[in-house]
Formats: sequence, C-alpha cells, structure tokens
Amino acid sequence: MFQFLKMFVAAAMISGLSFGTAQAQSTEIQTTIDSQIDAFQADDFETAFGFASPTLQRLFGSPQNFQSMVIRGYPMVLRPAEVRYLELAEVNGNPFQKVLIKDQKGVVYILGYLMLKTNMGWKINGVQLLPAPDVSA
Repeated sequence: MFQFLKMFVAAAMISGLSFGTAQAQSTEIQTTIDSQIDAFQADDFETAFGFASPTLQRLFGSPQNFQSMVIRGYPMVLRPAEVRYLELAEVNGNPFQKVLIKDQKGVVYILGYLMLKTNMGWKINGVQLLPAPDVSA
C-alpha cells in the first residue's frame, strides 16, 4: 500500500509539473501576443515587428512592409475593443493560440496565432483568421 501511495504522489507531482509548465508557456505566449497588440495600439510597428518570428521578419523584410500587411489583412488587431484568449492547441508540435478579438464596431473575429519558441522567447510565426462562431439564434 505504501509503495502504491508513493507512486501516486510521484505521478501527481509529475502531472503538476507538466501542468505548471504548460500554464507558464500559455502565460508567456499570451504576454507576447498582448505586447504585439499593445504596440499596434501605439502605432509602433517597429516594436510589433519584433514579435514576429525570424521567418516572418525575413518574409516581410521591414516594419513598413509588415505594417502594410497588418493594415490590409488584420485591421481588427490595431484597435481591438476586446481580446480574449481561447484554447491553446498544438499544430505540428508548435503551440497554436486561439484568440477572440472584437473590433470597435462589435464584430467578433477568431484568430489563430502559431507560436515559435526561440532563444529570444516566444515569437509569432503566423496568424490565421478562423471562422467566427455563429452567435445568431
């Protein structure tokens, strides 16, 4: 009985550790996304560009090109009225954070942020506009 109890406690500690690690990862990812949105709200596209992964930075080449893409493709992140974090999933081994964003007109968008862990912390490796939930009755 004592051996079983010892194994149960060890398993619980390991589970708690992995849960704690996942919780910390989730918090760090949300902080990265929040920081980029804060930069957008301040019209600081150079700082916002810094939260993009090295791959995206090479793709866009400059904060100005990045700014043009965001303004045309993702205007809802520039001045959101609400940002709410939904589930954190995994896609091809990388975290995929779903985020509900409500714009100033009350339109709801669901964005999926593909995240990449780098030696400089979490970076955004892509954003996808997902189908918004049907809230009509």
